[in-house]
Amino acid sequence: MTSRIRVQGLRIFNLVMSFIHALQALIITYLATDFRLPVQASFLRFDSATQSLVPATTELFGVQLALLVVAFLIMSSLAHLGVATLFYRQYATDLERGMNRVRWYEYAISASTMMVAIAFLVGVYELSTLLAIFALVAVMNLMGLVMEIHNQTTKQTSWLSYNVGVLAGIIPWVMIALAFWAAEAYGAGDIPTFVYWIYGSIFLFFNCFAINMYLQYKKIGPWRDYIYGERAYMILSLVAKSALAWQVFAGTLRP
Repeated sequence: MTSRIRVQGLRIFNLVMSFIHALQALIITYLATDFRLPVQASFLRFDSATQSLVPATTELFGVQLALLVVAFLIMSSLAHLGVATLFYRQYATDLERGMNRVRWYEYAISASTMMVAIAFLVGVYELSTLLAIFALVAVMNLMGLVMEIHNQTTKQTSWLSYNVGVLAGIIPWVMIALAFWAAEAYGAGDIPTFVYWIYGSIFLFFNCFAINMYLQYKKIGPWRDYIYGERAYMILSLVAKSALAWQVFAGTLRP
């Protein structure tokens, strides 16, 4: 099978992936309840009774959780549609070189939105913390882009950007784990069971993306073929986003 035919097969696969993501987004938009969570700001307030500064919070605005879920599904749908249509030539050229720029730009936004949704479910509402989680996950994925671009010019694979990405990606999971711990140790300890399942399952899927890249660059088994790894990325993306979307729907958004 020639390279052109194989890339053309990926073009069709991208269209299928776009449709599946968009269909799920439409179903959730139609079925989901208007469940909202607060976004808060933390600051110091002067307490006249104690004559000291004390921590305080205020609600800035509410976020409809269904919109976050729909957002990351639509982001993936548009990215798949884009590489199958407007950006197909560049996509095919990049695949021949062993890279896919669009993937990393999309992940930088969609995966970051997914992590913010998970953080909300654990009770992380503070704006600066949510922004930090979003930014760290975005950096993790952009390091994947750097990995692929940088290694176009190296004789031996450089793992520097991969390692930086892993470090950036671990921190949001630690932040959310601390929120779990604080809820159990000092709060009501009543975080729903489905949130633990979300945390565990999406953590597993996120690690699979890193493993997929590792296998690609180590050229282990079928991963010697970059297109095999590309298909794996697409399937992992669909499964991870679908798993999060429907677990959130079943836990908080169903009528």
